[in-house]
Amino acid sequence: MTFGLGHVLVLTAFLFGAGLIGALTRKSAITVFLSVELMLNSVNLLLLGLGRHLGQMEGALFAFFVLAVSAAEAAVGVAIVVAFIRRQGTTNIDAANLMKW
Repeated sequence: MTFGLGHVLVLTAFLFGAGLIGALTRKSAITVFLSVELMLNSVNLLLLGLGRHLGQMEGALFAFFVLAVSAAEAAVGVAIVVAFIRRQGTTNIDAANLMKW
């Protein structure tokens, strides 16, 4: 069974939409963080699918750079979430408005 560009577009749109809904509706900082990662991975899948459809390697190259940025974002994001949990004692992002200097 072969997968065309239409299949890739539908899958990536579904994954991005699920990540967007998760990032906008959840209250847990960890769940929001995972939803953003899901959106980045859907973009990676789209770049790889478009690169394969066009027969060029630029899609894989861009996906590699997005993965590198995603890894850096994950490291910084986890550090921020851990600091937030230690300071507030909760993962609820509604408590973030209380973080003032």
